[in-house]
Amino acid sequence: MDLATLWFWIVAFLFVGYFVLDGFDFGVGMSLPFLAKDDTDRRVLINTIGPVWDLNETWVIVAGAALFAAFPEWYATLFSGFYLALLLILLALIARGVSFEYRHQRPELAWKRRFDAMIIIGSAVPALLWGVAFANIVQGVPLDADHNYTGTLFDLLNPYALLGGLTTLLLFFTHGVVFAALKTDGEIRERARRLAAKAGVITIAVAATFLVWTGLANGSAWFWALAAVAAVALVGAWLANGRGAERTAFTLMAVTIGAAVFGLFAALFPEVMPASNDPANSLTIANASSTPYTLTVMSWTALIFLPLILAYQGWTYWVFRKRVTRQTIDAAAH
Repeated sequence: MDLATLWFWIVAFLFVGYFVLDGFDFGVGMSLPFLAKDDTDRRVLINTIGPVWDLNETWVIVAGAALFAAFPEWYATLFSGFYLALLLILLALIARGVSFEYRHQRPELAWKRRFDAMIIIGSAVPALLWGVAFANIVQGVPLDADHNYTGTLFDLLNPYALLGGLTTLLLFFTHGVVFAALKTDGEIRERARRLAAKAGVITIAVAATFLVWTGLANGSAWFWALAAVAAVALVGAWLANGRGAERTAFTLMAVTIGAAVFGLFAALFPEVMPASNDPANSLTIANASSTPYTLTVMSWTALIFLPLILAYQGWTYWVFRKRVTRQTIDAAAH
């Protein structure tokens, strides 16, 4: 395996980390109107992700930086062609982050409800648009001979891409609700388990449709293998949730998302941005990558710092491993 191919899979790994970790953040944010009956419930849910959401979000920064350094042509085409969709994602993430910090600054319920609405929207918009973006990357978009995107924002909103967006929205929602069941107790925990059971049925149906559509259009042996892993893990997560095995359900949801994202990269390989209008205009691993020297320096840097980052993140989750309850929130308020 050459360095360009290695970095293609490293970028895939970084996006897997982002979607698995920030995915449940999105899900918890979207679950507020379904799981929270009062302000204390909303504080419980927000506090389940409060210590980790910003750390989870840094994965997308690292993924973007790796993409820029390892595949500058891919980065340029992607961020110039999809700039409106990516701008909406950025604005939604900013609104969500601001809301986490400011909703508790004043006691008025109206103040808190406005920021709660921003958390919900700021979670749902990225969950939808990331799926739309990746579905378009796999399907291919119109590119000219200089690898510039020649379509419009509305060209990205095609049926396949919208199905991809709905798939990520539902996967992240279910993932977050399972996480809420894992991290809470009492009535919220029971509500989360019941909601995960209902949402899981819809998620299984929509995700299966998207994976089959992707496989029939762009599938390879590796894609079908990874799609099978994702499907089995998703059904397993739904069954585990029904048994009250929340830790198993959460782990299997992470496996589902990870296998699905790796599957999309497997469907894309060896291209990084297929041209739907003319295959000659497509960006591939070979013609989009940086020089071997750049990739070598990046490889040594990743070898040194990536294990440290993973160790720090693992330690953070260990420190904040306890469940969040209404009693702990009430105690902190007094």
